Amino acid sequence: MVNRSFHSVTTKYNVLYNGQVAFDQEKQQIDDRYNDNFWVRLPIEPLKIVEQEITIDEAPKEKKEDEEEALEGFEKAEQKAIKAIQKHSMKIANIERNKQIDDAYLLLGKTRYYQQRFVPALEAFNFILGNYTDLDLRDETKIWQAKTLVRLQNEKLAIETLDILLKDDTLPLEIIENAYTTKAMVYESLDSTEAIIKNLNKAVLYSVNKKLKARNLFILGQLYREQQNIDSSNIAFEQLINFRKAPYRYKIHAQIDRAKNYGSTDSTELVFKTLNKLIKDRDNRPYLDELYYQKALIEIENDSVDLAIENLNNSIRTNDAKPFQQELSYEALGGINFEKANFKLAGAYYDSVLQLANNRNTKRIRRLTRVRKSLDEVILFEGIAQVGDSILTIAAMSEEEQTAYYQKYIDQLKIEAEEAKKKEETAIQNSGFGDLGSSNDNVDTGGSFYFYNVSVAGFGAQEFKRVWGNRTLEDNWRLSEKLTLVTNTSGVDNPLAETKIPIDESKKFDLDYYLGGIPKEQAAIDSIGVLRNDAYYQLGLIYKEQFKEYQLAADRLETLLTLSPKENLILPIKYHLHKIYANFDVEKSNKYKEEVVTNYPDSRYATIILNPDEVLAFDSKIKTPEDVYNEIYCRYDFQHYEEVYLRAEKAVQQFKDLPIIPKFELLKAYAIKQTKGIEAFKKAIDFVALSYPNTVEGKHAIKLLSDIDGSASGKTIKLDATEKENMNTPPLKKN
Repeated sequence: MVNRSFHSVTTKYNVLYNGQVAFDQEKQQIDDRYNDNFWVRLPIEPLKIVEQEITIDEAPKEKKEDEEEALEGFEKAEQKAIKAIQKHSMKIANIERNKQIDDAYLLLGKTRYYQQRFVPALEAFNFILGNYTDLDLRDETKIWQAKTLVRLQNEKLAIETLDILLKDDTLPLEIIENAYTTKAMVYESLDSTEAIIKNLNKAVLYSVNKKLKARNLFILGQLYREQQNIDSSNIAFEQLINFRKAPYRYKIHAQIDRAKNYGSTDSTELVFKTLNKLIKDRDNRPYLDELYYQKALIEIENDSVDLAIENLNNSIRTNDAKPFQQELSYEALGGINFEKANFKLAGAYYDSVLQLANNRNTKRIRRLTRVRKSLDEVILFEGIAQVGDSILTIAAMSEEEQTAYYQKYIDQLKIEAEEAKKKEETAIQNSGFGDLGSSNDNVDTGGSFYFYNVSVAGFGAQEFKRVWGNRTLEDNWRLSEKLTLVTNTSGVDNPLAETKIPIDESKKFDLDYYLGGIPKEQAAIDSIGVLRNDAYYQLGLIYKEQFKEYQLAADRLETLLTLSPKENLILPIKYHLHKIYANFDVEKSNKYKEEVVTNYPDSRYATIILNPDEVLAFDSKIKTPEDVYNEIYCRYDFQHYEEVYLRAEKAVQQFKDLPIIPKFELLKAYAIKQTKGIEAFKKAIDFVALSYPNTVEGKHAIKLLSDIDGSASGKTIKLDATEKENMNTPPLKKN
């Protein structure tokens, strides 16, 4: 009896006590370090699992006393549990006389579980269930056993274990709560939403642990929303909001997620009142980015776009803004500017999202990357259209109107220059630069450090600007080219580069300088018109096919019809307008359908409209030019170059005078490269560059020719690896 008492007391109040303290401290640190991602559905158990091979670990070797002191956390707890078992176990006649040893095995299993050594953990739990009879301990062990089985992907056995446990009507509430929560965790692994909801509701019903109840309620709200069961989701979130003992991070996010469920049945005034109250609360400063963002989304839904932009900017600029929330806010700002046709600004916001993203392999980021690449084309063609419209508008004016227009512009420049000069003089005076020789009685020197002296620092800043100009804070800022260097980061050739003439600062107030830049020859004016019209056509197709922005697509193509486009463009424009308006204006769609069928009855487009079933049957005789191009390009991908050349040659004859011809010619040139060699390729590319200089394909051909080191006289053509790769892949896979 003395020995049993000695070993029991020593185990409980010495070895096992220290092990439990180490375990609790490490578990608390895990909970503190774990950052829940409230933007997605929370996992039922907040434990980050590291992928690793499942192996049966050997028991760690026994440590000496001085070595044990150096151990921390779960490793120390495990060593204490092992020490209790090895040194204080009293197994006599196959019966364990020390009542603390079963607790030691449970501690051993839990430490291994959190160390993610699940097979050894399961061995410890199985040993308890096979050798000890303490009912309370066995119930808790069964829950841990089921959790471990889930981690080992043995969900069936885990469910059987929990079902047997829950048949006991005498279980304590804490065990029932944990059992149902663990069962929900099993079904989470099986991705069975209905079963998860059922078991989490039961866990909440028998709740004892306030932290566990709060988490379960929040997950219930998220699950109901996924099922579009908004009323039940709201009930779960409101129950959590009113749960006084819930951890605050769950309560505040319940408020935010309740606002995410905003719908027509909610009071907009009440929702904004709640969000504004939360924003004003100083305790919510770590969550301001999320609160402002959610408020902005509701503003967007109520068509208050300006207020939404203000709140999105507030979300980004808060001191504790989280990177992922900044991504979402930048993405929303990009979407707003895209809807407003501010494509450059939208592209800049999308660039910010891509710079912040840690994982570029998510579905959202991959989609944004594709959108951003497509925006390069939009920005390019929108720029061409705007500049072309401006040039043609001025060219159509009389000489008197042109003179008055530019004189007004020059007068405005003079006013702006005078205002800038006054501001600069004021800034110099305020900095102390204009009063260096006078008494500095009124100047706050602030100390001997250079930047503490307002006068000296102001003089230095002005002198730097005078010598170096406005320089970006970057490496090698001293280089003279940094002042004027403009980098094209879009990756798209810009035909506007040829039409943009840098303004000579010495002549910016000279009226004749501007008048001399207006195109006078009809050939030059016609060339600008063709380039502008092609830009409108390409924009219509991009908005229709890539962005599904049908209103923008219709606007660009309708505008093009008013600009007297070439005859060969009128039919495809009207066909595309018929398809575009079918998405939101049936009356206009039928109008253009009638025009195509009546005025062009023998065209392929009319055949497609009248016989859609035949199109679905892949009858090549009634395929659109775009379908034919995509089909031939597919053959190019499969390296059937001879077939590509023959079919592209046939398409050039078949679709003569249509705007898609340059694509077929360029694709044919790449097929020639693969079958007849580099010299033949160069001749084919030269033909594209000369025949279609104002198209995207023509620009691409011109660039290729400039990259080739050689001439038609027979010099050896040398290409580096990048040039070879560019030359082997046509630039446009889709029309």
